[in-house]
Amino acid sequence: MKITILTTFPEMFAPLHTSIFGRAEKAGYLEIREVDIRSYSANKHHNTDDAPFGGGAGMVMLAQPIVDAIRDVQGEHFCGKRIYLSPRGKTLTQADAEKYAREPELILLCGHYEGVDQRAIDLCIDEEVSIGDYVLTGGELPAMVLVDCIARLIPGVLGCSESAESESFSSGLLEYPQYTRPRIFEDLPVPEPLLNGNHREIEAWQFQEALYITFRRRPEMAERYLEGLKLTRSRRKLVDAVRERIRLEDEADRIRESDSETVGTADAVPCGLSAEE
Repeated sequence: MKITILTTFPEMFAPLHTSIFGRAEKAGYLEIREVDIRSYSANKHHNTDDAPFGGGAGMVMLAQPIVDAIRDVQGEHFCGKRIYLSPRGKTLTQADAEKYAREPELILLCGHYEGVDQRAIDLCIDEEVSIGDYVLTGGELPAMVLVDCIARLIPGVLGCSESAESESFSSGLLEYPQYTRPRIFEDLPVPEPLLNGNHREIEAWQFQEALYITFRRRPEMAERYLEGLKLTRSRRKLVDAVRERIRLEDEADRIRESDSETVGTADAVPCGLSAEE
């Protein structure tokens, strides 16, 4: 896959050429390049922004450098997606990342200041993407997040396709806990099912723990995963065991809270009584 990032701060993307992605580039699985929008500015001082029509705080990125840059880097036979990293865009999901990973080429536009002249978006952008409901100083960090999210799904980049397929959001559940040596650390042991070499028991434990964590942290995600899912009898037992585990924990929490309130009431010292009373 080829990913081109249009930015006014190309130096920010050095980390994308190291570690896993650096090795993937050398192996030919991935090509990431940064293009400085400033070099396409037709203005004397190569500025890329100006005051907004209609007034308002801040500056707006000019359409001309962006449009010229995109048209230049995409060439005549571009076949992919052109994405503007924007706080008003569709929130990025794992499903979106999987869709983008199937594209042969991506062009990412990093905005700055108060945004980008709408005409650049109308002329050259296919989709707007946000990485969350918050505002950053520019589109460079969101672009890096998007590249990381997408590139790791490209065959060969991680070296093991199972790593991407079994992780949180790809499987539909949050990931189960992970352990490594030693078997006991500060009196905390590794769960027994992971040590006995029985792959069926290991898989059952991993499924239960993933489902449990998802129910606890993202219950709507767990219910969505189970909706319409055809469960075998053995899987149904695992799901029922997780629900029972959660029910017992919640019941124990309610009892503790009730006991705490009772103790607080019993320990209260009556006030307002005189010595004679």
